[in-house]
Amino acid sequence: MVATSVISAGQPRRWWAAALWAVFGVIAVVSSVLVLRRPLSDRLSDLHIYYGAAQTVRAGDPLYGYVAENGGPFTYPPFAVLLFEPMTFVPESVLRILWLLATCAAAAAIAVALGRAGVAGDRHRPVAVAAIACGVLLSAPAQSNLRFGQVSILIVLLALVDGAGLTPARLRGVLVGIAAAIKLTPLLFIVYFLLAKRYRDAARAAGTFAACAAVAFAVLPADSWRYWTGTMLQTSRIGDLASLGNQSVHGMLLRAGVAPDALPLVWAALVALVCGAALLRARHLHRHGHPARATVMVGCATIAASPVSWTHHQLWTVLAAMVLIAAEGALRRMAGVVLLAVMTVSVGVLLRGISTYPGWQFTLENARAVGAVAVCLAGLGGVTVVAAAYVRRAGGARAWLRGATATAAILACVALLPLPAAADPTFKAYTAADLANPRYFYFAEPLPPGAPVVFGVRREKTKVRVNGVVDPAVARLEFHSAPGGSARDIPVLVTADGTRTFSFRSANLAHGRLDALDGHGRVLATFSEELDP
Repeated sequence: MVATSVISAGQPRRWWAAALWAVFGVIAVVSSVLVLRRPLSDRLSDLHIYYGAAQTVRAGDPLYGYVAENGGPFTYPPFAVLLFEPMTFVPESVLRILWLLATCAAAAAIAVALGRAGVAGDRHRPVAVAAIACGVLLSAPAQSNLRFGQVSILIVLLALVDGAGLTPARLRGVLVGIAAAIKLTPLLFIVYFLLAKRYRDAARAAGTFAACAAVAFAVLPADSWRYWTGTMLQTSRIGDLASLGNQSVHGMLLRAGVAPDALPLVWAALVALVCGAALLRARHLHRHGHPARATVMVGCATIAASPVSWTHHQLWTVLAAMVLIAAEGALRRMAGVVLLAVMTVSVGVLLRGISTYPGWQFTLENARAVGAVAVCLAGLGGVTVVAAAYVRRAGGARAWLRGATATAAILACVALLPLPAAADPTFKAYTAADLANPRYFYFAEPLPPGAPVVFGVRREKTKVRVNGVVDPAVARLEFHSAPGGSARDIPVLVTADGTRTFSFRSANLAHGRLDALDGHGRVLATFSEELDP
């Protein structure tokens, strides 16, 4: 009877697991087809860079002189291109399909690794693993890996398997060393190994990293010298670090308009705080038998601390959401669901219609960076455990009321926070080089008598454009993104027929203000409600 009841209880779980793996297959097929249907110039573009860089090396040309047709350079250490070089023996059209298959397989392998490492309980493990696989593949970081043909998901898999102790004891650290030789951010795991007293793992990781770099130096000495003595520090080669795609602490500070002189110090202090908290919590988790959770914690620290964390890098935050959902306690599970939602949809775009305050909009647009930092500081539920204990001691309802009041006060401060226009990554004031573009200069109505400025407002999905005509009495235009925010100059341009015009864009104009000033700096006219009718 006991055996029969066990079998009957296990049967539905097997069916649920099979159904979820079928859903995973559908997601994989549909996602891959959508990627392959994209225009050729936007189809696995990063894979094309790997392919072109490997061909460049085979031809004997300088690796870091290579630039793809879309302007993208090769940004990884030289060892990476040695691993990519065998790909050139396969036609790129075939390689795209193989890479998509490998990316989907890596998502499934990550879920299996989390399951084997004990993130999900034994009883529900098959269903949990399949559900994790679906969640990972649906997330924005995994979809970004598919779209661009990125290697990031394989880096995460290597570090996760090694950090969680799923490799043989005598080999632990080797995969982290290889991952760091391809992309430098996993080097933080060596620090974690040292703090967790995994000294042999740290030695193997550091030794493997050094060996890989030495191999690359022996094969590509000139490229290796160029990378390690200069190219490695040229983060601007990677792209616009202030764009919303860079969800690191550094990117968030750039978007907040921190002064260039203060930026390095502020960034270093925040990185020290975030990484210190994450590494200490990871050590605690490891000592209490949770190596997978500790590994995810360190992975989230690499996202927050790196100068560049594009969407495809942010898989660690997705795994943190999965760990929270699988944990005990309603608070942690709720936090995991919210974090997974943030990592799946763009809340900045989704909630733009109701986020009328610049500070609130800024928070939503940086939600993924905030999520990674919150995971590091909260310690995958460590803080919520302490908070729950406090609630029990403080008398339940009153403690919850105080907590809710404090949270509401913080959110109110964020919502009303005035930010400089530099905190809006979509802001741009157009110059004379853009005059011929009708998308930017679309307003053609004559200037009414006595009016210093007249303009039109055009709304788009993620931004608002303003274009108008200026009277000769106006010497300068200034735009303020919010009360107290710093001003941005809007160039006054002269067209071929002598018309004085201007054009700029911003994510949100609800609390913006446009001032028209004369040559003495006096304000001739101010427009606020007109910007957001």
